[in-house]
Amino acid sequence: MFESAELHHKISKSQYSKEVPQLREKLLELQFELQQHKERSVLIVIAGVDGAGKGETINLLNAWMDPRTIETTAFTQAQGHEEAMPAFWRYWQALPERGRIGIFFDSWYSDAIEARARRRLDAAAYDARIQAIINFENMLHQESVLILKYWFHLSRAEQKSRLDKLAASPRSSWRVGEQDWYRHRHYNEYRSAAEHCLRLTSTGDNPWVIIDGSQESYRNLSVGRHLSEALSQAQNNSHPQRRVQAPALLEAVDGRNLLNMLKLRQHMSKQNYKAQIEEWQGRLNQLLREPAFQKDHALVIVFEGNDAAGKGGSIRRITQALDARHFRVVPIAAPTPEEAAHPYLWRFWRRLPHRGRVTIFDRSWYGRVLVERVEKFCSPADWMRAYDEINQFEHQLAEKRIIVVKFWLAISKDEQARRFEEREQTGFKRFKITAEDWRNRERWDDYIVAVNDMVDRTSTQTAAWTLIEANNKYFARIKILRSLCEQVESVLARQGAKPGKSRRMG
Repeated sequence: MFESAELHHKISKSQYSKEVPQLREKLLELQFELQQHKERSVLIVIAGVDGAGKGETINLLNAWMDPRTIETTAFTQAQGHEEAMPAFWRYWQALPERGRIGIFFDSWYSDAIEARARRRLDAAAYDARIQAIINFENMLHQESVLILKYWFHLSRAEQKSRLDKLAASPRSSWRVGEQDWYRHRHYNEYRSAAEHCLRLTSTGDNPWVIIDGSQESYRNLSVGRHLSEALSQAQNNSHPQRRVQAPALLEAVDGRNLLNMLKLRQHMSKQNYKAQIEEWQGRLNQLLREPAFQKDHALVIVFEGNDAAGKGGSIRRITQALDARHFRVVPIAAPTPEEAAHPYLWRFWRRLPHRGRVTIFDRSWYGRVLVERVEKFCSPADWMRAYDEINQFEHQLAEKRIIVVKFWLAISKDEQARRFEEREQTGFKRFKITAEDWRNRERWDDYIVAVNDMVDRTSTQTAAWTLIEANNKYFARIKILRSLCEQVESVLARQGAKPGKSRRMG
C-alpha cells in the first residue's frame, strides 16, 4: 500500500509559494471555528519511516496555525510508572479537549510495529494488539474525536540518502542515532510490520493517509491540504452529537499517480507474441499441476480494467492452458435480488475455489469502490468501509493458502475509442459494445481517481495489484501470463516446493 508514495512526487517552488499563504489562512480560520464551536476535538497521529519528515511537519503545523490551541506530545517507550499502567493509559492523559487539536508524534502504533519488527510479538499477539488499537480508535470516534492519521513514507534508498545527509552535517548529525541505522538495516522487517498494521487499521471511520516524504514542499502541501479538507468537513457537520469521518483519500498535489505514470504504449510484435505465448501457457499448466499446488493451494485471479482493455481475451489465453474440469470463470454483473439481500461480499464467498482449483473473476468485489462509487450506487461511507472489508477478505483467503492474483488492465482514452468503433463495425464483436460503454467514457476522470485510490489502498503484501499496460494486446497477454506464473511460483517456493524457474519476458 506504499506504492504511490514511492513515485518521488515533486512540486515547483512557484506553486508552493503561491498556495501556502492561502492554505495557512484557511487553516487558521478553521482552527478558530473549531475552538469557537467546541463540538469535537481533533487528534493528528504522525507516524512513519525515520527520515521522512515527521518532526519537520509537526513544527510546520504549529507555525502555520495558532500553537496556543495545539497540544503536541512526543511518546517514547513506556518507562517507570507507565509500564505498570494499562497500555492506553498514557494516551488518555494526553487527549485534547473539545475545541483543541492534539498532535501525537509516535503513538500506540510505534510500540506495536517496533515489537513486531524485532520479533518480540508473534503474529497472533500482533493481531491482538492491532485489534485493541482499532477498538480504542472506534471509541474515540464515537466520542466526537476526529482522528487524522498520517504515515510518512520513504523508499529504502531514499531513507539511506536522507540519513547520510543528516549524519554528514554537524548541525543535524545529532538527529541520527543507532536506532535509526538499525531500522534502516532492517527496513524490510519494519515495512512488513507497518503494512500489515496499516492495512488492518485503515478503517472507514479512521483511515490512514500515506504521505510521500521525499520532497519537503510536496509533503507540506499534502498534509496541509488534507488537514484543511478534514477540518472543513468537520465544520460542515455541525450537529454536536453526529460523528465526523475523516476524508481518507489524498489527491497528489503534483497530479502524478500510479496510472498516469504507466507507459501504455509498449511494443511487442505478433511474431514475438507467438514465440512466447505457448511457453508461458505451458509453464502455467505445469505450475498448477505441481503436487504442492494440487494438495495445498487454490488460485483466485481477478481481472479489472477499463472497458475494452482486453480482459476477455486475456482470460481466454489463461483458460487455454488449463484443464476445463479444474477452473471456473465467474463474470460479475449487477447483483441479483437475492445477492442484494445479503451482505456485499456474500456472493463472492460462495464462488471460491477448492484445493487444486482455479476461479477467474471477470470483474469482482472491487465493483463497490469502482462503479458503485463513481455512479453513486452506494454511499461514501459504504465504499470507504469497503477498502477494509476487501483487505480483510483477501487476507483470510491468503491465510488458507488461496493465492490471490489481481490485474488492472489500463488503456488510453484514445485507444478505448478506437476499440469501441472497431467493435461497432465488426459483426462478431458488436455484442461487446453498448450505449452504457459509451456513457461510461463521460466519467473517465472519475474512474481514474477511483482506480488510483483502489490500487493504493488494496495493494497489500498478501494480494498486490499488477498494473498491465494494455494498449498493445500482445504485450498485455504475455505480461499477464508471466506475472501469474511468477506469483504462483513465488508462493509455492515459500511453502517449500521447488518448481522450475520461469524465464523473464524479453
